[in-house]
Formats: sequence, C-alpha cells, structure tokens
Amino acid sequence: MALGPLGQVHISVTDIDRSVAFYRDVLGIVLLSRVPGQPMAFFASGDVRLYLGVPESPEFASRVTLYFTVADIEAEHARLRAAGVSFVDEPHVVHKDGASELWMSFLRDPDGHHLALMQQRSAE
Repeated sequence: MALGPLGQVHISVTDIDRSVAFYRDVLGIVLLSRVPGQPMAFFASGDVRLYLGVPESPEFASRVTLYFTVADIEAEHARLRAAGVSFVDEPHVVHKDGASELWMSFLRDPDGHHLALMQQRSAE
C-alpha cells in the first residue's frame, strides 16, 4: 500500500478577500469556490486543490512554499511584475544536470508565504 498523489494544500491567510484577489486576479489561478459565511476559498492548480483559509486555531496555521511550473519564466516574471508583484530575485538557474536546467524566481503572497516560478529547460 502507498499514499496516492497530493490532493490539497492548506495555505493559512489572514484576509481571505485580499488573498483570493491575489491568487485569482494577479496569479491567474482558477477559483473553484468560496464557502459562504466562512473564510475559505478553493483554487485549482493542476490536479492539486489549494485551500486558502483563516485557521480556526494556531495549531492549524501553515507556512508553505509553493512552486508553480511555467512555460516561459521570463514572460511570467514580466507579467507579474507589471501587475505589481515584487520579486525576491530574478529568474536564474538553480540546478543543471547536463541535459536540462531548472530555473526559478521567488516572490511572496500577501501573508508572506514563499512562492516560486519554476521552468525546466533543455540545456543549451
């Protein structure tokens, strides 16, 4: 027996409206639903559901780092920068293995969670 693929990730937020606007309107992630009367929202990120919510108690608070794959890291970096996103760094190579290169660039969401753009490229 083994665990199946990851299905959902909880991301603790302090202001659900601000976070929904950032993930939906700035990052462009598909909003699946909001829970009426509750500080909860669900997004579709490929096969993984992102659950943004204000934790009910401190022991459920999460700190995450999310890595989002992109087809063109420079273009996505430029699009988000134009939308007002501040980046921690510029797109850069973090790993080479001879056949490919892994590129990343980091930013933060409104609650300070680390987010990264990542692109796997053929080595040139």
